[in-house]
Amino acid sequence: MTHPQIEQMVQKADEFMAGYPTLCQYDRLRDLEKKTGQPKVYFFFAFVTFLSSVVYGLGGMKLVSDIFAFAYPAYMSFKAIDSADPTDDTQWLTYWVVFALFSIVENVMSILVTWIPFYYLIKCSFFAWLYHPKFMGAGLVYKQVVKPFVMPYLQVFEQSKPQKKEE
Repeated sequence: MTHPQIEQMVQKADEFMAGYPTLCQYDRLRDLEKKTGQPKVYFFFAFVTFLSSVVYGLGGMKLVSDIFAFAYPAYMSFKAIDSADPTDDTQWLTYWVVFALFSIVENVMSILVTWIPFYYLIKCSFFAWLYHPKFMGAGLVYKQVVKPFVMPYLQVFEQSKPQKKEE
């Protein structure tokens, strides 16, 4: 006999897995459930825990936070490339500009990063804010921080380019 809240959580997880049958290998987990008599959700959580432990063991929180900042935006960027709407192209291009600038600053300041408590948790929260559709933080960071800092240099660069000779 299990607790009703646990049963409810297992049911919700099962519904989530059924929504993404290929990603979650739903058919294989259903077969495993029939063979063992254990809910397929338990096997799914065991696999996710194992995979997370391997990723964390190989690269630590740096790798986890980098994957967190890369995976969903990369997926959405691929979808944006195939869509006809230019708005999402701009959104994800802006995200990648902010991502690149942040990555460069993070690498240069790596000594200071080690002294900031909960840095990688803060980094994950920041990137979630940057790419979450409700907040669209990348656009704000670009307009308030990146553009004022970079544009004056780009204008100087554009003016100093040699002019094409007309023949």
